[in-house]
Amino acid sequence: MIRNIIFDVGRVLVDFRWRETMEDHGITGERLDRLRRATLGSPMWNELDRSSLSDPEILEGFIQNDPEIEGDIRLMWQHNREMIRCYDYSHDWIRSLKKKGYSCYILSNYARYTYGQTREELSFEELMDGSIFSWQVQQVKPEPAIFETLLERFSLKPEECVFLDDTRANVEAARALGIRGIVFESYGQAREELKRLGVE
Repeated sequence: MIRNIIFDVGRVLVDFRWRETMEDHGITGERLDRLRRATLGSPMWNELDRSSLSDPEILEGFIQNDPEIEGDIRLMWQHNREMIRCYDYSHDWIRSLKKKGYSCYILSNYARYTYGQTREELSFEELMDGSIFSWQVQQVKPEPAIFETLLERFSLKPEECVFLDDTRANVEAARALGIRGIVFESYGQAREELKRLGVE
């Protein structure tokens, strides 16, 4: 029986509008592609989420990936706050699940810097029974360790959990530990898949 719902945050409970934000600031086309490769598309992005390096070290790592676009990289860093927007359904969804007796948790790759910049968009955290962000434990999905940390910290049984994440590799990592998983595509799709697991 499912008793615990575990949520990823980005593109599940909040929108990650990095492309739209950069376009709003005049970065388009090839400049946008280069910016993506130097940041989101680089191994340093995992280190941002892990947050074992200092914020200046992470920023410098992005710049070293493509020094010619240092200005664009710094602009993206400065406007980090604008990229995160809570979805309209998030609070009501969590409240509804909790009203029905389910416990709700967060397990998210989320950087220390971004967390500090966007706390107001994460107010649903207050509704949760517990949360683990990658920056807090310096572990990232899909590494098994971060799932094991969640299970141990909150005394959860894998077979009583379902995990929702927009990245298939993360869902597969959860399934390998005995946690049921749903690859999140939309709010409606996720609710339908939860219903098939008996979560109304």
